[in-house]
Amino acid sequence: MKTFKGNVLFLDRSDINTDEIIPAKYLTEIEKTAMKPHLLEDLKMDGFDPGSDISGNAVIVTRDNFGCGSSREHAPWALEVNNINVVIAPSFARIFRQNMYNCGMLAIELPTDTVDRLFDTFAGKRTRIEVDVDKSQLTVTADNRTESIGFKISEFDKALVKTGGWVEYADKQY
Repeated sequence: MKTFKGNVLFLDRSDINTDEIIPAKYLTEIEKTAMKPHLLEDLKMDGFDPGSDISGNAVIVTRDNFGCGSSREHAPWALEVNNINVVIAPSFARIFRQNMYNCGMLAIELPTDTVDRLFDTFAGKRTRIEVDVDKSQLTVTADNRTESIGFKISEFDKALVKTGGWVEYADKQY
């Protein structure tokens, strides 16, 4: 099972699409590692620099409709090769969310007011999130403040995540 904990990258924007996650010109790559330096390179946000802001973070907290656009597995792969195995948002594009689970990664949907509170309380601070997949709970820590938040995930998607993704799940089940 992958690791679901680490420092947080806050991306305060809705509708971050798969072309911004990994530009289409890299879709011919056959090795995930070739995508590593290109994660979020086309994301335009004031104050965001992919060259310096991604490294050392393992969790993304963002706004609505993350992963909209093309239905490609390359977007989760680009996150995964950068050791980002958790994305938290109020909503995801349906295919992107399922691609995350199929890759053994977590796409955690939280209510908008909860994500707003995370931004208000923790953005701009050195924040760490740890996810307990079995308990469907995440723990957020920064500046001696800790908050636990429950989330919902289907038992099937939880099984995909716990076994490492669809291929590993199918190997165990069939």
